[in-house]
Amino acid sequence: MSPNATSNDPVITSYAKAPARTITAGGVTYAYRELGPRGGIPVVFFVHLAATLDNWDPRIIDTIAKGRHVITFDNRGVGASTGQVPDSIEAMADDAYAFISALGFDRIDIFSFSLGGFIAQALVVKHPELVRKLVLTGTGPKGGKDIDKVARTTYWDILRATLTRSDPKEFLFFNRNATGKTAARAFVNRLKERTADRDAKIKTKAFRTQLKAIKKWGRSTPDDLSKITQPTLIANGDNDRMVPSNLSGELHRRIKDSELIIYPDSGHGAIFQYYEEFTPVAVEFLAR
Repeated sequence: MSPNATSNDPVITSYAKAPARTITAGGVTYAYRELGPRGGIPVVFFVHLAATLDNWDPRIIDTIAKGRHVITFDNRGVGASTGQVPDSIEAMADDAYAFISALGFDRIDIFSFSLGGFIAQALVVKHPELVRKLVLTGTGPKGGKDIDKVARTTYWDILRATLTRSDPKEFLFFNRNATGKTAARAFVNRLKERTADRDAKIKTKAFRTQLKAIKKWGRSTPDDLSKITQPTLIANGDNDRMVPSNLSGELHRRIKDSELIIYPDSGHGAIFQYYEEFTPVAVEFLAR
């Protein structure tokens, strides 16, 4: 049980109503939210580039939180967490370890998306004993081809979104066809369901530092992913422009006995477009 919760607290299963909490570790105060029944192994969510606590799809969070203790958190220097964003994925993983340790957990399941998947891989390689199960979505391995081009794609789509007065995630996460546009608008609207006590947005300097860390990750020597023996579920769309879809296949080949799902007619945000299909699969995988 986390230090800010008590056994008398009501069980919250709506992310829109999950209380904002903080905990300090190594001089950094981390902002986080938790929901779902306490006890057992928690599911810790590792979020994407430029994201804060408000960027998780409540349909995924709420469904998993019906039966599991769920924790989301802001990386160092992001949102309401203090400190400076590190310039490497490995340092971000060290921060995640400090945060999880401060909460008193020595065993977790991880649900990760995009940049969060990079951090999750770095964490499990360095601290394999911490992680029981691993969900990697919209992500790729260290040294993966074209990961270092994420910044170029991101800035281009931010420009396109600005010109059309849209949310950049509509371009970055979804195909620009009728199906993708409908899914994009629905996803962006779901992110607005929490109206009170919303998180601070990421600062420009923090965002740029994250992009530098991603470029470094993409140009680094690959990790030996055969060391990952944890049950691993990998998911993506068939047209991921940010972290190329073929890299999900590469993760699947390099992580023994991993499971791979590729959704059709979808991009980086496939798990959000197909949340009705994907979330039950994730719940079942985490419950085994």
